[in-house]
Amino acid sequence: MATALSPVDVAQRLGAGLLSFPVTPFTADFAIDEAQYRSNLDWLCGYDVAGLFAAGGTGEFFSLTPAEVARVVGVAVAETAGRVPVLAGAGYGTAIACEMARAAEKAGADGLLLLPPYLVGSEQDGLSAHIEAVCRSTGLGVIVYNRDNAVIGPDALARLCDRLPNLVGYKDGIGDIELMTRIYSRLGDRLTYVGGLPTAETFALPYLEMGVTTYSSAVFNFVPGFALDFYAAVRRRDRVAVATGLRDFILPLIEIRNRRKGYAVSIIKAGMRAVGRDSGPVRFPLTDLTAAEQAELAALVARVAPAQALAAE
Repeated sequence: MATALSPVDVAQRLGAGLLSFPVTPFTADFAIDEAQYRSNLDWLCGYDVAGLFAAGGTGEFFSLTPAEVARVVGVAVAETAGRVPVLAGAGYGTAIACEMARAAEKAGADGLLLLPPYLVGSEQDGLSAHIEAVCRSTGLGVIVYNRDNAVIGPDALARLCDRLPNLVGYKDGIGDIELMTRIYSRLGDRLTYVGGLPTAETFALPYLEMGVTTYSSAVFNFVPGFALDFYAAVRRRDRVAVATGLRDFILPLIEIRNRRKGYAVSIIKAGMRAVGRDSGPVRFPLTDLTAAEQAELAALVARVAPAQALAAE
């Protein structure tokens, strides 16, 4: 199944609006809950989102088998039915990442997010070879995720862009403002830039000034109206509205998230429960929020999305 969107088309569409990473719902015994996933995707497609990343970080890519990743991507493509571009996660070692890229293309994905390789660090030449191998394994547009052990510098990235027309995006997950400035200064409009720091809303306004026109909003999963209103405030540079959204919702959410390791994903599934879209537990090694934290989050959601909170009761 081939996508109707070229890599350039995908990049342009993603850069023009808000992005999100749907959670991967699980049953109580940790099997993929396909029916809930379809329901969630259909709901999210009713909002003006520029792209959805199936089996990404918030979708617990790290806990899915390669076959499960392909299945999740295929379901996302079928359920969204062209309403929203679907990008697939790919990662681990080079051989597995290339296999995932080919499987995603076969499933009809519109593009790829290349997550950091498993565990090991590498020099720029090795990381470049990894990115190039994945890009050459597929005709899909590829966004490289600069994070953790996979930090590509401006010189290496520029050389890759010269050789790989389907390398169309750069997602920043480290928050190095100088590096981001150097990359944008070097490559300009050659790439679409995506803010990818945990709870990207916190950094959205300053990053906009550096040419990062979009970001991935995890909270879009459960408060899509708030997420879109916040994004609109960022794009019109409404500092008062942005500060209010941070104060009333994002920063209190971060306070809960920072209490335990792994809560960046767990809190999003807790948010799904808070709005009546229970998508099951997180898979180990992650752990779910405590009952008290779940109640605290539900009260926070009720402040910014009262209609959704009432629907969940």
